[in-house]
Amino acid sequence: MKNITIRPATPEDAADILAIYSYYVEKTAITFEIDVPSLSEFQARITKTLTKYPYLAAIRDEHIVGYAYASTFKDRAAYDHSVELTIYLSPNECGQGTGRKLYTALEKALSSMGIINLYACIGDPLTEDEYLTHNSENFHAHLGFTKVGTFHKCGRKFGRWYNMIWMEKFIGQHD
Repeated sequence: MKNITIRPATPEDAADILAIYSYYVEKTAITFEIDVPSLSEFQARITKTLTKYPYLAAIRDEHIVGYAYASTFKDRAAYDHSVELTIYLSPNECGQGTGRKLYTALEKALSSMGIINLYACIGDPLTEDEYLTHNSENFHAHLGFTKVGTFHKCGRKFGRWYNMIWMEKFIGQHD
């Protein structure tokens, strides 16, 4: 097995990235999206992100095995030093260090853009089940994020209610 390389994603990567994301839409409550987006919609999402923020792909053995990107936290000028992060890995890639490598590269790119505050919106189970665990919260905490808020029973998927939490991390000084 070869090492992971991180590179910028492109709209041409959309099919491979969507294949990863589709698993999470169809089989988990990690995303609260119910229907898998079309390929053209997903290409448009990538294109829109790339106009302002990095979108990175993790490559192992010449295949995309994960991706991460930043997006607008809130669409007001006062929030220009803050972003929301998103990360997804192929299910068999979890626990291999790929997520850390993606986030490390993303943080470096964002820091060079003057971003200071990183936020993650994470599905949170009332009780862990086959669709959602605390793995994402634990992953983010391991990378230095702290939990800052909970929205209770705000997402419903697979006939169950789930909470959503926000976590944050500062990667620069608030001068």
